[in-house]
Amino acid sequence: MNTALLTINAGSSSLKFALFSLDDEAAGPQRRYRGLVANIGGRGGFTVRDAQGDRVVDSGAVAADHEQALAMTLDWCREALGGGSLQAVGHRVVHGGERYFAPVRVDEAVLGELRRYESLAPLHQPHNIGAMAALARSHPELPQVACFDTAFHHTQSPLAADFALPRPLAQAGIRRYGFHGLSYEYIAGMLPTYLGAAAEGRVVVAHLGNGASLCAMAGRRSVATTMGLTPLDGLMMGTRCGALDPGVVLYLQQQRGMDVAEVATLLNEQSGLLGVSGISSDMHTLLQSEAPEAKEAIALFVYRVGRELGSMAAALGGIDALVFCAGIGERATAVREAILRQAAWLGFDLDPEANRRGGPSITSARSAASAWVIPTDEEQVIARHAWRLSRPG
Repeated sequence: MNTALLTINAGSSSLKFALFSLDDEAAGPQRRYRGLVANIGGRGGFTVRDAQGDRVVDSGAVAADHEQALAMTLDWCREALGGGSLQAVGHRVVHGGERYFAPVRVDEAVLGELRRYESLAPLHQPHNIGAMAALARSHPELPQVACFDTAFHHTQSPLAADFALPRPLAQAGIRRYGFHGLSYEYIAGMLPTYLGAAAEGRVVVAHLGNGASLCAMAGRRSVATTMGLTPLDGLMMGTRCGALDPGVVLYLQQQRGMDVAEVATLLNEQSGLLGVSGISSDMHTLLQSEAPEAKEAIALFVYRVGRELGSMAAALGGIDALVFCAGIGERATAVREAILRQAAWLGFDLDPEANRRGGPSITSARSAASAWVIPTDEEQVIARHAWRLSRPG
């Protein structure tokens, strides 16, 4: 590779990255490697796979913190590139607030603005910003591009974004932003390939992973979504509670004596599948378990998806297609089946064999609404934006 582009997704305890070749101007970024620095601050682990999915690095290397994880990643990229160079680095950033509704080149002013949203996405935003700040210190000459999970939802109407709070709070920016926008942007771009003309119709995309949300699209633009001001709202998730009566928070503080930090930890890190099951936040682990608590957690997850699916269909005035993506959506056959059987009232008729195969279409020919499995690719979206914003001239 003569020139390449790196994408980074810095999480609370891991750093995911991908290296893209830029040698073919007409083709654009082409992924060559995908890697992970795992268990930052813990037992560690550094793995890299090539474009065919084969492991080329499998190391127990330990990163004490995110800055060391980033240095480890850059060192490996330097070796992989040989005499080549990085043109730019693209970052996933969870919250862009009201100001950022498109990818942007990173500078100190941008970092300062993004720090304002750290409390709104505490599991992600500080680490997203930390990676950009560390790279700016160590490689100030390297262009960086921030790509926002909230940006895709800026097409929503004020009515869909508003909370029923006093007007001054709305004017201060307290509104629904929505998240998983990079995933939804990728799926929106792929819909015509799978759905043809129906891609422009009423489509709900279910991004179901450790973080989970739904997005209602009309004309491949976001109309409504389940997440709100923060990534805590909406569906039940791996460790996050999803939609919750605000009175529960007041009760926990007033009657149980919990402070803000304790409540934040409870809702963000100890709830969801983990909290209900008491076993794991991982859907695959729960599906393998015979424990009644595991089955209850799965049932509640399915119920919450089905209930919110109804609300997305209401926002669209009906539904023509449902798309599953992300870890659970793409791999948990039993969860997809349970959701579609619950949603039969919306016109879905499951094809069990197609669902077992993983699609892409998983409904029968007589189904009034179609359902699909389409793998998402947030890294590809980030790479395209970073390439576009860093190209010379």
